[in-house]
Amino acid sequence: MTQVTIQNSGHQFNVRPSQTVLEAAIEAGINLPYGCRNGACGACKGKIISGKVTHDDYQSTAMNEAELAAGQALFCCARPLEDLVIESREVDGLNGIRPRILPARVQKKEQLSGDVIVLFLQLPATERLQFMAGQYLEFILKDGKRRAFSIANAPHDDAMIELHLRLIPGGQFTQYVFDEMPEKAIMRIEAPLGTFFLREDSQKPIIFVAGGTGFAPIKGIIEHMIHHKIQRDIILYRGGRVQSDLYMDELCQRWAEFVPNLRYIPVVSEEPADSGWQGRRGLVHEAVLQDFPDLGGYHAYVCGAPAMVEVAHQAFVAQGLNADEFFSDAFTFAPK
Repeated sequence: MTQVTIQNSGHQFNVRPSQTVLEAAIEAGINLPYGCRNGACGACKGKIISGKVTHDDYQSTAMNEAELAAGQALFCCARPLEDLVIESREVDGLNGIRPRILPARVQKKEQLSGDVIVLFLQLPATERLQFMAGQYLEFILKDGKRRAFSIANAPHDDAMIELHLRLIPGGQFTQYVFDEMPEKAIMRIEAPLGTFFLREDSQKPIIFVAGGTGFAPIKGIIEHMIHHKIQRDIILYRGGRVQSDLYMDELCQRWAEFVPNLRYIPVVSEEPADSGWQGRRGLVHEAVLQDFPDLGGYHAYVCGAPAMVEVAHQAFVAQGLNADEFFSDAFTFAPK
């Protein structure tokens, strides 16, 4: 067993030989930032001050060779070879909530669009899932593999767990869910996970950017804010290739109509010119840049494909956003 010390705070935790640094931190109740947990998004990146690690496989987009040579590490796939001192941010606001493994029954499935369904899970009658709006869960499959999906409902509305799933061509799990998974099927889940949730210690206005099913955790956060009458200004940008990608658009329109502090801006990139679409066109993050020449006074919450999240991060910071006030959840897919 090795010991990790976080230089910034002095917090310490032990790592078993079978664990990554991040897995051990989560078990110890220490909230390092993270997203995908599989070496794809880079959210857990930090620095090794002393000691050595070996890395499981990760994507070069999450950490490049120069960063590795400079002592950076991806804590979701870094395994200590000796005691470590690391440099990493810690996330406040999780209120001691720790993930648990639970059984969950598939209560119902509903089609939201041609390639998106909503899946409702029911926990045992004696259980309630404590989570922060915007967090995610992982299905634990029979072969031990995992599949992660954001929780789309807010904590106050916890009778069932709502997930939005997009059919991924060649994706074994989503194909199974769409075509074969029966209602009442029993699944094992681990939840809640992730550090994508509302930072409530600020009154800054919020720009939400959702690409595809990245709308799911943002929906949960907005419903949490509405329920708790949080009055911060909200500007919701949703991006899709075509209009039909903007599932639950009517819900967003209702928010914009009835929530005084919320504006809704849908953006499509490949909608046919003759379709009659009257809204914005182009890439969703570019719409934000056009509307806000100076992002210094805002928080940004961005969820979607890793490429969109990364380019938005770079562009928003270049346009004045404080890098520590960019919160993201990058949707990554299991390797085929």
